[in-house]
Amino acid sequence: MGENTMRDSKTPEMGSATKTLGIIGAVVAAFYVIIFALSPKPITFPSPVPEFAPDATLFDKVSGWITGLVFYGPSANGEYTIRIVVIWLITAAIFFTIWLGFINVRGFKHAIDLVRGKYSDPNDAGEVSHFQALATAVSGTVGLGNIAGVAIAIAIGGPGATFWMIVAGFLGMSLKAAECMLGVKYRQEHADGTVSGGPMYYLRDAVKDLGKPGLGKGLAAFFAVCMIGGAVGGGNMFQSNQATAQIVSQVGGEESFLGRNTWIMGLLFAAAVGAVIIGGIKSIAKVTEKIVPFMAILYLGACLIVLLGNFGEIPAAFGAILDGAFTGEGAAGGIIGALIVGFQRAAFSNEAGLGSASVAHSAVRTKEPATEGFVALLEPFIDTIVICTMTALTIIITKAYLDPAASELGGVALTSNAFATVLPWFPKVLAVAVVLFAFSTMISWSYYGMKATGYLFGDNALAENVFKVIFLGFTVLGSVASLGSVIDFSDSMIFMMSIPNLIGLYLLRNVIRREFSHYRARLASGGIKEFADRH
Repeated sequence: MGENTMRDSKTPEMGSATKTLGIIGAVVAAFYVIIFALSPKPITFPSPVPEFAPDATLFDKVSGWITGLVFYGPSANGEYTIRIVVIWLITAAIFFTIWLGFINVRGFKHAIDLVRGKYSDPNDAGEVSHFQALATAVSGTVGLGNIAGVAIAIAIGGPGATFWMIVAGFLGMSLKAAECMLGVKYRQEHADGTVSGGPMYYLRDAVKDLGKPGLGKGLAAFFAVCMIGGAVGGGNMFQSNQATAQIVSQVGGEESFLGRNTWIMGLLFAAAVGAVIIGGIKSIAKVTEKIVPFMAILYLGACLIVLLGNFGEIPAAFGAILDGAFTGEGAAGGIIGALIVGFQRAAFSNEAGLGSASVAHSAVRTKEPATEGFVALLEPFIDTIVICTMTALTIIITKAYLDPAASELGGVALTSNAFATVLPWFPKVLAVAVVLFAFSTMISWSYYGMKATGYLFGDNALAENVFKVIFLGFTVLGSVASLGSVIDFSDSMIFMMSIPNLIGLYLLRNVIRREFSHYRARLASGGIKEFADRH
């Protein structure tokens, strides 16, 4: 399979593009008119100029400026910040859901079939199976946000935030399909059988095909730099820091031996991560295909035990979610408050539109780029609709969010309190889940950062290996440092990835739709056969 075969397929248009664009524009405009009309008043636009302490360092100031701009947004009644970056992501999710004909619904069954290997040819180019690629990408998105972030969202937005979180996850499925399909279509296949792909490559090469080579190179380089920053901070240091804190809390606290020597945990994490990432994507995939199902079963099993322990409260919990989503309390912002918080949580959780997962999915063994688009749409479903929803139900059904100190507790602490209502030792199960989530996120983001570094240095293997060493050093540093501005800066870098990525997706919208349309037409006509039928 040559990469030109992937890029040059002539495919039919799917319906009237002009009509579809008109419908999308009307839907998006109506959506934001409703948000503006129903948002608690007054709506104010705070100053984007941050305030700094007298002893703030230069890095603190740079980080503060960038963070303030990336996460800037108007405030509704002083209670909810409508972040522009979330609007940017949700708009794209709505756009591609309609543009691709609700592929998140129509393609769901086929996605399951692909993950099961019904259409997989082991002789296709690539390094990992559909399931391994999905597991690697899921391990990068399923992290502490699924535990801590959901708890904070409910504490702020109430149970109704859960419903809108699910809606945003549903919309994000289409966006994830679009970016991961492009990752495979424009990936680079090397002589040794390895591959490199992701937004860096489709921004550079596909935008060049549109006659804009300079724009493509600029978007790709900007994306790669942001991905490296995000990998080192949010994908590594933050995970190491929070996992270490959770372990310390279960073994005696800050005055214990580990509490006074957190660097030991950092070294252990670095050793474990290093043992996995040294073998590249194949090694990472072999670990994630085992650890992701295990940690999902462990965590979801723990949630089920909590729910079964409060079985009689389940109908009331669903009632609270629906009531909060569509009515709510006017003083608390009602539907719009829940919607804003729920959408933000989903955007921060499943990373649809950021382009990160496209790097992992690009390594799949396939000669059909559309297949990995279908597989990728399962990612927000698993991350947001399943795992985040189970976290939310656990918190709601135990009424942990009604604790007067809920908004002041850390997200993990609030979720831990919910687990403890069933069995006092249950927080230890949560601690294990937190460590597994953090570890899986680190190994996936190490690959993302490695590939971004390789891209900037011309797919240079030495540069990728140097990044691995630096990444492990920051794993240790994350366990001992007070991160503060570092994490704020890293989070900003992660969400800045959405700027070049979504610009590229909009420019390539026709390429995306044609690829899926062509594949679906061949699938319906029998041109795409199950692998067992090829012999």
